[in-house]
Amino acid sequence: MAILERMSRRLVNKLILLFTTIIILVVGSLTFISYQMLQKESVTNSIESTSNNLLLVNQNMEDYLKGMEQLSLPQIRYDEITYAIMHESEDYASKMYLENYMRGLYYSRDDLEAIYLYVIKENKYYSITQENYNITVRTGTDPAIRKLPWYEKAMASPNNRSYQSFVEPQSDPGYPIASENSFMAYHRVLRSIVSRQPQAVLSFYFDSSVRDEILKDIPFNEGQHLMFLSPDNEPFYTDDSGFYERASAAALSDKLTSQPNGQLTWSEGEQKYLVVYDVGEQEGWKLVKPIPYSQIYEAATTTRNISFSIGFLFLLLSIIIVTYFSNAITKPLQKLSYQMNRFSTGVFDAEAEVRGRDEIAYLSRHFNQMVRRTNDLINERYKMKLAQKNAILKALEAEINPHFLYNALQAISTKALKNERYDIADMVDALALTLRYCISGKDIVQAREELKHIENYMSLQKARFGSRLQVTYEWEDSLKELEIPKLSIQTLVENSIKHALEKVSSTITIDIRARLTDSHTAISVKDNGPGFTPDRLEQVRKSFQSDWEDRESKDESIGLVNLNTRLKLLYGEEAELLIRTDKTGTEMEMLLPRGGVSHV
Repeated sequence: MAILERMSRRLVNKLILLFTTIIILVVGSLTFISYQMLQKESVTNSIESTSNNLLLVNQNMEDYLKGMEQLSLPQIRYDEITYAIMHESEDYASKMYLENYMRGLYYSRDDLEAIYLYVIKENKYYSITQENYNITVRTGTDPAIRKLPWYEKAMASPNNRSYQSFVEPQSDPGYPIASENSFMAYHRVLRSIVSRQPQAVLSFYFDSSVRDEILKDIPFNEGQHLMFLSPDNEPFYTDDSGFYERASAAALSDKLTSQPNGQLTWSEGEQKYLVVYDVGEQEGWKLVKPIPYSQIYEAATTTRNISFSIGFLFLLLSIIIVTYFSNAITKPLQKLSYQMNRFSTGVFDAEAEVRGRDEIAYLSRHFNQMVRRTNDLINERYKMKLAQKNAILKALEAEINPHFLYNALQAISTKALKNERYDIADMVDALALTLRYCISGKDIVQAREELKHIENYMSLQKARFGSRLQVTYEWEDSLKELEIPKLSIQTLVENSIKHALEKVSSTITIDIRARLTDSHTAISVKDNGPGFTPDRLEQVRKSFQSDWEDRESKDESIGLVNLNTRLKLLYGEEAELLIRTDKTGTEMEMLLPRGGVSHV
C-alpha cells in the first residue's frame, strides 16, 4: 500500500507537469497566431467600415452643398431678379421685389444665419437676419467688400461661386455678422444674361445644424479626429483645431490623393494614426478621419489577454482535477468543516453535500437537518414580526380610500385654478403627490424618488412656516440612483421641523446631504436649531437598543426608532442611525452599507 501510495503521488506530479506543459504550449501558440491575425483583421475591418461610412456621409454632405447651389439659382425668375437689381436704386417696386425674394429664400430653410445681396454698381448690400424674434431686412454700403478674398475668388470662379470657411481665425466675412455662429458661407455671382457682366453677389451664411446632423452618423471615439476639407484642402470642419494645425504643419493634406477613397499611415510624435479618407465624386470634397492604431489594436490586445486568462484557468482546472482524485476521501470532510464554519459565523443557509451512506454522509445529513430546523425557527420568528408590522400598516392604509382622496384633491385643485388661487392649487397637488408616494406599496425606492417627495413635502411645510424654513441639497447625480428605504429622509426632516423649527421663532436651515465613504453611503439631515438636551439624546439612543415589543407608541422619538429598526432589518447590523447634537444644531446621519439590500 505504501509503494502504491508513493506511485500515486508521483503519477499526480507527472500528470500536473504534463497538463501544464501542454496547456502552456497550446495556448501560447494559439494566442500568438490569433493576435497577429486579429491585428491584420482589425485594420482591414476598420478601413472597410470607416470607408463605407465616410462614403455615405460624404455623399450626404455633397448633396447638402448641392442644395446650397440650387438655393442660390433664381431659375425661371432670373431675368426678373436681374431687372430688379439694375433698378432697385430708383424703383421702389424693384427694391421691394428684392426684399421679398430674400425673405422667401430665408424662410425656405431653417439652417440659415443670414442672407446678403451685394449690388456691385451701388456698393450696396441688402441683408436679412433674425433679430430677437423678428426677421429684419436691412441695407448698408461697404466698398471694401470687393477687396475681400472670397469676393475675388467668386469673381474668378468659372461657375460663379465660392465657399468660405470660418474654421481659420483670419476668415473675414466682410459683412456685420458673427462668423463664430456660421458653419460656412456660400457666395453666388449673379450676372447679366445679355452682357455676362456681374451685377450682384448673393451670399448665404449657414449654421451648423444640418452639418452636425449629417456628421453625427460617423462613429467617433475618444482619440479619433474628423476633418471636412474643400477640394483645395481648405478646412470647413475640424473636431480639434489644435490637431488640424499640427496636421497642416506636417502637410498631411498634401498626402491625400484624388482617388475616391484611400488610406495612409501618419505619425505624430509617438502616436501612430491610420488616416482613412473619402473624396466626393461630384466636387471633390474630402472627409478625413485619423484613427489611432492603439484603438484599432485594442480588440486584438484584449483577445490576447483573454486567451492567456483562459489558458491560465485551464491550467488551474487540470491541477484541480488531478489533485481531486488523490483527495477524494478527505474532500467530504473538508466540505462539512467549511459549512460548519459558515454556520458558526451566522450564515444559516450552510448545507453540506451528502453522498453515499458512510459515516461522513450520516454526519452531513444530520448537520443539514439541524441547519434547516434553525432556519425554520428563525424564519418563523421573523415572519411573525413582519406579519404584525404589515398588519398595522395595512390597517392604516385601509382607513383611507385613495381613489376618493385623489378625486377630491383633484376637484379642489381645479376649483382653486378656476379662482386663480394658484398657491392653493400647488399645495393640493403637492399633497396629492405626497399621498400617492406614501401609499405606493414600495419599501425600497430610488433616492431621486425620495428627494422628489421631499420637495413636495417641503412645499407644504413652507406654506405653513414661510421664509423661516430654508432647505439646501448636496446630492450628486450619481447618488440619485441609490436605493434607500421609503420615507427615510422624510423621517429625519420631520424630526428637524419638530425639534428645531417648531421650538424657535427664527429662520431654520435644513441641509440634506449624501456622500460615499469606503464602506458606507452616508445620508445626513442637519439643522441649525437649538439641539437635543444630553438627557433627551441619551434617551433616544437607549430606545434604539430596546426590544420592538417594549417600545411605547407615544414616545416622541418613535419615528427615529422605527427608522433604525427598518435599517437593521433591511441592511443588517452594519447599518446605523447616528445623532450628533449641540447648541449649534442637530445632525442625523444614516449609514447604509455599500451594496444595498444585497449586502445582507
